[in-house]
Amino acid sequence: MPRMVDISGKEDMARTAVASGSIKLKPRTIEKVKNGSLKKGDVFACARIAAILAVKRTPEAIPLCHHVNIDAVDVEFITREDEITARVMVKSVGKTGVEMDALHGLSVALLTIWDMVKSEEKDETGNYPDTRIERIVVERKEKNRIS
Repeated sequence: MPRMVDISGKEDMARTAVASGSIKLKPRTIEKVKNGSLKKGDVFACARIAAILAVKRTPEAIPLCHHVNIDAVDVEFITREDEITARVMVKSVGKTGVEMDALHGLSVALLTIWDMVKSEEKDETGNYPDTRIERIVVERKEKNRIS
């Protein structure tokens, strides 16, 4: 039976996690994202806010994650010719890590980008043959004693 891990005996530590991943898109879609000409508006602003909201709501989506106090979230995007890479950094002081929070925020950011560009990415049958989310990883996870 699933159960939440007991962290009550752990000490508070400063914790940081960074997750990254990318979404492959058509080059013409990337151009529209960069010049702000998509129907739904500013892709990066919307994806950034979606990531932050997702980080704060991770335990609501992933049942056995602990609620943690989120002290900082940073979201950045890098555009290339045929992909956008997103990176989400989460900081907290607490008894457990924040890598799941970073991964959740990252995933929602990438899904938000997909939602905002889907009209550009569809083919004549309504499918997305060139669009895909790739390489979701935890780049870094740290914990340090509080001085």
